[in-house]
Amino acid sequence: MLHHARELLAVRSPLDAELIVSEILGSWWGHRVPGGDVEEVIGEALIGHAERAATPAALALLTGVAYLGTPRQAARAERAALGLMRRGVARPGWADRVGTVAPEQCFVSRDVYGDQDSIVCVYAYGGSERHALVVLVDRTKAETVPEPGDPPGARRARPPASGMVRDAWVSSQVDKLLDHCRTEGRDNPLMRFERLDPRDTKALLQSALELTNGVDDPPVNDNFGSYHAFVRARAGILPPGGRLPQPPVYGRDRRATLAARFLASDEAEDLSDRSAASRCVDRIIEYGCAHDFGRPLRVSPVKCEMFLLDWLPRKVLLSPSEQEAAPHVLASWVRWAGRRTGLPDEGVRATLDAVWDATATFADAYRDPSVFGLDREIVGRLLPDGDLEALPRRAFALPFLTGTHRSSGRHGAIDLSALDPSDPDDRRVILEFEHPSAGDEHLDAHERVTARLWEGDPPELWETAQALLDDGWPRHEILHRLIDVLDDHDGDPRALRDALSGLRHEPPPG
Repeated sequence: MLHHARELLAVRSPLDAELIVSEILGSWWGHRVPGGDVEEVIGEALIGHAERAATPAALALLTGVAYLGTPRQAARAERAALGLMRRGVARPGWADRVGTVAPEQCFVSRDVYGDQDSIVCVYAYGGSERHALVVLVDRTKAETVPEPGDPPGARRARPPASGMVRDAWVSSQVDKLLDHCRTEGRDNPLMRFERLDPRDTKALLQSALELTNGVDDPPVNDNFGSYHAFVRARAGILPPGGRLPQPPVYGRDRRATLAARFLASDEAEDLSDRSAASRCVDRIIEYGCAHDFGRPLRVSPVKCEMFLLDWLPRKVLLSPSEQEAAPHVLASWVRWAGRRTGLPDEGVRATLDAVWDATATFADAYRDPSVFGLDREIVGRLLPDGDLEALPRRAFALPFLTGTHRSSGRHGAIDLSALDPSDPDDRRVILEFEHPSAGDEHLDAHERVTARLWEGDPPELWETAQALLDDGWPRHEILHRLIDVLDDHDGDPRALRDALSGLRHEPPPG
């Protein structure tokens, strides 16, 4: 990295210098190190290495990091750079100009659906060397994360009305870029181009960066890491005080009202199976609230394809009648929601085309669990919430759900098929059947890990169980190892995740 920093001595432009430093800082962005912060393990170590090298290239690198690094890196780099300057190390010619950069204007080029925003921020160094930073913010998929105070297993979109940064780049052709965006906003009915308040732009960019940084292996462009530090620094010098738009909160009553208004509308009049339509529209609203930043009324080709071809097949147990109705209900919803939100006719038509194009694929993508030999009655007991993604982990936790066992214990004859695995009391009876000679303490431990697997809390618990299964560990041994980790680290989420990660790297038995 220090060798790479020699390029900083050959450039005159502060913009070129900042982009080189951002590329160096981006070489470890997105990576993880066990038990530590990669920005400390590599970034802060690099600062110390540059300080000890005491070369002009090292001073140039430290000068750039003082403006583009994390707060800790910036403070350490500034102190180290001042020390090298006092020792007489030569400064690069661009060093004084880096600190003169200031924002001029902010714009957004967005599609009418609300899928993506291209944020355009124009900057200059003391009125010269104008350049535009373009940041693509994608709202087509909200990453869901648990919030403090949520019940076990609860997951919600965060932050509201935000999105993930997917790409970024810099252009020195500022006027040409803005002219292109204005022309597209004027001539394309599906695009809009408008100015943004720099304060709101700062709030939006920092929120989107936070969401992107918090995701393991975020779906960003391959070279985004090279621009990450530059984007973070440029967002940081925008004026503070902005706010993100807050979408309305859709509680249970409001969701029910929204569904009722849709079902009473002209657009839903031709839906023949009203019961299936009601259940399908509940899923559409749920998807918009939980996985689209609280925007159930937003419709777009991409969102509809993701709902039909990704979320429904992966997450929801549908009856045959609901499978048949889902595309038709979605098409009616597109017409109704498009009218309510003022989506242009061209946008409604494009979204409907996407729905019908996806309909045939949906029939292939959706797989009823019964085709794999699972009794539908058992599947229904394991999935009272319809969460299809939960089926494998719940079946792993509670594999004994049928048959009658004459027990010598306090329950007498046990009819497993009459028990509800979602009910804690019935779940205890099922576990007693599986462990007939176990004491209360042992059963309590199995009850705790079973409840966690049922809720998927934390997700790493089931991920670890799957990894151990793949390595050949017996199911009961896996449960005991998970119990030990929960006993040692429950209450400390980070320590729990680290311990589960360590389990996955243990050699298989035998």
